[in-house]
Amino acid sequence: MAADVDKRFPVDNNPSPGEDGSLDVSPGGERLVSGSSKRPWITRALSTFLMLTIVPLIAISYKYYQDSKLLKRHEVAIKALGTEGLFVFSSLDTDHDLYLSPEEFKPIVEKLTGSPSAFSDFEEEITHDPNGETLTLEAKMKPLNLDTMTKSKDGFLGVTHSSLSGLRAWKSPSIPSMSFSASQFRAFLPPKNKGTVGDTWWVIPSELNIFSGYLPNNRYHPPVPRGKEVLIDSLLSMFHPRPFIKPRFAPQGTVACVRALSDFYVDIVFRIHAEFQLNEVPDFPFWFTPGQFTGNIIMSRDSSHIRHFLLYVPNDRTLNVDMEWLYGASESSNMEVDIGYLPQMELQATGPSTPSFIQDEEGNILDSRGGGGDPVQFVFEDIHWTSEISREDAARRLEVTFYPFKKVPYLPFSEAFERAQAENKLVHSILLWGALDDQSCSGRTLRETVLESSPVLALLNQSFISSWSLVKELEDMQANEQDPVESQRARLHLEKYSFPVEMMVALPNGTIVHHINANYFLDETSMKPDEEPTTFSFSGGFEDPSTATYISFLKEGLEKAKDYVGQ
Repeated sequence: MAADVDKRFPVDNNPSPGEDGSLDVSPGGERLVSGSSKRPWITRALSTFLMLTIVPLIAISYKYYQDSKLLKRHEVAIKALGTEGLFVFSSLDTDHDLYLSPEEFKPIVEKLTGSPSAFSDFEEEITHDPNGETLTLEAKMKPLNLDTMTKSKDGFLGVTHSSLSGLRAWKSPSIPSMSFSASQFRAFLPPKNKGTVGDTWWVIPSELNIFSGYLPNNRYHPPVPRGKEVLIDSLLSMFHPRPFIKPRFAPQGTVACVRALSDFYVDIVFRIHAEFQLNEVPDFPFWFTPGQFTGNIIMSRDSSHIRHFLLYVPNDRTLNVDMEWLYGASESSNMEVDIGYLPQMELQATGPSTPSFIQDEEGNILDSRGGGGDPVQFVFEDIHWTSEISREDAARRLEVTFYPFKKVPYLPFSEAFERAQAENKLVHSILLWGALDDQSCSGRTLRETVLESSPVLALLNQSFISSWSLVKELEDMQANEQDPVESQRARLHLEKYSFPVEMMVALPNGTIVHHINANYFLDETSMKPDEEPTTFSFSGGFEDPSTATYISFLKEGLEKAKDYVGQ
């Protein structure tokens, strides 16, 4: 074998160096260059030099290419859309790449189709577990303070006694106490893709959008609840036997948010929009619409145990209920509207949910609920949250989900002017009869159109501090002699106010530089019968005239404010 190898590969036992210093050791006399010992580090140095030189050049070239490409897109966009159109486009283009991704286009889709669609488990039947734990809720209520109704007294504006008969008769909850299975509250648990702190989701989705308008007024009996609506209907029926889980006006439904998590428990904050029908035949329909129901539930992640439950109508504002009633049986009948103050309406658990009986390991009953209804006594461990957000933060997330216009912070009256003074900005101030961010609203059309359009949101965030106030609250501020600065600002606003809603641009000292009434604004921007339909824009819907007019209103305010500089 060795001889065969030698024949094929003859080897010179005394190889001589070649002219270049290499040794000829290759088979068949081919020369292999070994090189000197210095060659490897020279090669590495050269490679390093090339890397340090070429890579930055490539990066700079790529950056130049990207900038040139973006500049070209910008030029094309200006030619196609114009300056105003590009402003609207840019308000949606959050990453400023002059392309709209599906996520960036999402606000347009939601505007056209209504609220986000319900999750597939909405129709899931929430069954009662006879062997599970039981939660007892108590209903508490103080009836509406009739003196807070500003317009509707007997004999005033044609108000008859029968119109308010259902309201006057409603003095207490229809069901003072009621027991529920803990498993029924599974309706509040988040879907699989919404289980982290801060997540929000629709427990009951809204079915109204800009195309569907609102539901009829001439109804007495609510539709039969289904799926998760059953629990909400049962809860609100403790107050009155005719709750409407889907109110007549958007936004409808129930939204929830994960506030806190532990290894075993979840704290969920929720907000419900619903209303009641107080009258029965032969009286005409009377709608009672609280601004909102809110509350929270602390429960085990498998819904087998409820630690805490509270649901209530907030009473921290001077007016918190909208009321509307018909003067006839048909939808076209005249309607009266008023607003008032409801001191208390709440449901609260008497304690954590408990089993009806306790069994040992062999199934023997050790203790049970007595004949008198006394609950079994338990000692519950403290809950240590592993992650959480504040109740205020959770409430704001719910609010923005219901009302996209609240992506702009609306500060309390005094705080807004203090912030404007500190940041040298103007105040975008809205004064109205009812609340702007709940269902007791007199600015419903305004908030669902121009205030949530993307270009208006962008301009408000950039140049203004925003605030809204109730007329009643500013009247109280004006009468407060202890704070003359706040009193003066309130007086200046009230002097410019006309029913029902006035939009204003004000200096930090409260001086009104520009204002417009909502009714006049809507009349001016509504499409006349002989006008051609406007084209669709990226402002959030078919509201081009109103969006453009509101932007003009705000920009005129900015211009007029310049006249006061130096005064």
